[in-house]
Amino acid sequence: MIFDQKNKEIQIKLVYYGPAMSGKTTSIKYLFNYYDKNNELKSIDNTLGRTLFFDFGVLKFEGKEWSLKLLIYSATGQDFYISTRPATLKGVDGIIFVVDSNENNMERNVRSWEELIFFFRDEIYKIPILIAFNKSDLETDKKLKKEDFISILKINRFEDLLFQNTVAITGEGINESFEKIMKAIFPNLNLVA
Repeated sequence: MIFDQKNKEIQIKLVYYGPAMSGKTTSIKYLFNYYDKNNELKSIDNTLGRTLFFDFGVLKFEGKEWSLKLLIYSATGQDFYISTRPATLKGVDGIIFVVDSNENNMERNVRSWEELIFFFRDEIYKIPILIAFNKSDLETDKKLKKEDFISILKINRFEDLLFQNTVAITGEGINESFEKIMKAIFPNLNLVA
């Protein structure tokens, strides 16, 4: 978090993190579309249309005296680009961990979570984190059980971990996730675009 006294601006970094194809980019695209800032979102894709390094965009909110500049990133999920993830996470103020709710992807979700813990070590417990269970519209028999995933994570050291069901392709739960993580970063924040 950066406080720019001269310009009366607070700068925050939010990262969407999770396994490949979990819905990180789709979530961010929905968010930027909601705030009518589609042209502000930049993506570096590979030839298959997958995120190469990260997606990046800026949302700005004006207050009475101060403005909030929100730098939003998504870390690439492909294992081939693992070396880019620490740079994307550097200086993060909040994380939305996007879980692929397809039960066949449990191992990928857990591996991505464990990698996140590895990158931050004990500092992870100081960072506001929301776990977004994306693709929550899947048929019940194919959907990962939230309780099973949470029990595997061993999250008892986290004091204020947040949760939200989302469907990135329709936008369901995306704004709620964003608002929850922002309230965790700034408990008295009221967002007005």
